[in-house]
Amino acid sequence: MLRSLGQRPVTGSDEDPRVAELRTAVSRLRRELAAHPSEFPDRAIAEDELAALAAMTVDGVPETPRLRRSLLLIAGAIGSVSALSRGLSDVRNAVDLFGEQSRGRG
Repeated sequence: MLRSLGQRPVTGSDEDPRVAELRTAVSRLRRELAAHPSEFPDRAIAEDELAALAAMTVDGVPETPRLRRSLLLIAGAIGSVSALSRGLSDVRNAVDLFGEQSRGRG
């Protein structure tokens, strides 16, 4: 099995498409954040939480509450940096894929 060799399944395999979408969005935002020239007070928080999200995509379907917590921390850390708003929106949309069925239930 591929996982026993430390490899990810290829596209089209049994991987959850939500996980693939989240991995792609997180990777893109991490690259954008790394390339962003200015420093801001909570940049390290955003970087740490993006790394945590990336790690969550390695072993199957992540826990929705943990995804949402990371998203809130990232949004709070980089929400005012307009150059990163598109990437942040993509991550939010990917996280939303994990909780759409339970929305509206308090």
